[in-house]
Amino acid sequence: MKKILLSAALLLAANAYAADPEHVKSVEAWRAKVEKSLRADNGWLTLAGRYVMKPGPNTFGTGDKNDIVFPAGLGPEKMGVINVEPGAVMVKLEPGVVMTKDGMEYSERRMSTTGETRDWVKLGDRAAFHVIEREGRYILRLADNQSKVRSGFEGRVWYPVNDAYWVDAKFVPYKAGKTVPIVNVLDEVSDEPSPGYVEFKVGGKTQKLDVVGDDDGLFMIFRDDTAGKSTYKPGRFLYVEKKPEPNKTFKLDLNRAYNPPCAFSEYTTCPLPPEQNILKVKVEAGEKYPPRRAS
Repeated sequence: MKKILLSAALLLAANAYAADPEHVKSVEAWRAKVEKSLRADNGWLTLAGRYVMKPGPNTFGTGDKNDIVFPAGLGPEKMGVINVEPGAVMVKLEPGVVMTKDGMEYSERRMSTTGETRDWVKLGDRAAFHVIEREGRYILRLADNQSKVRSGFEGRVWYPVNDAYWVDAKFVPYKAGKTVPIVNVLDEVSDEPSPGYVEFKVGGKTQKLDVVGDDDGLFMIFRDDTAGKSTYKPGRFLYVEKKPEPNKTFKLDLNRAYNPPCAFSEYTTCPLPPEQNILKVKVEAGEKYPPRRAS
């Protein structure tokens, strides 16, 4: 009788955590895609520097007399000047130094600094950079495509796909104009648009996550009771690619929770979850921490 009861209990436990094969296939395909993106040229594993530029001219190169000093091996001592004006960032290189973009060579170039049009320009076989705009400041982000962090990376680590974390949810909109303060890892605060919140159940209790940003999807920054134990301590991200109809049930897949760039690079400034997005429950799904690295 004890063996029968034990077998029944094990069967129930297995069924409780069984995942639909098609769901597993879908999640694993998505995980492979984000793994490939992470490992790509100019990806988070390649970052080698983050430099806040001053208004006006900024000299750059590997020499220590430059305003922006690149690590040794990433170019000549003097590489050029980046001139920063409101709404305009212009790069002018030293004679003999060339940057490339989409196979075209440039000695001067105005850089795109926002959205999907940000330029990555290459400097030789190894170095690349682009410029981003943050709250009126212009920041040069440098990549080293031969980075030891990149070559030594052994892969992201994930919980097994679990249908218990593929939950019914609702997107509940806020009134237009709602914002939430978001703090990043540098303690900088920005008021970000919040179009609504997502409501779902985990651990038998109703949970809510405020959405941040206002694009065609739902972006959430959250922390749960696995943080600092099996998952990244500052928190994780979750993104729904297509915004569901308001107040209608949709499937929220916590198996797709993933680590922010700061889990992989010191040269990023990730947002932290707002207080209302800190869940008092374990979400044992999605990406773990630390990622596998070479010894």
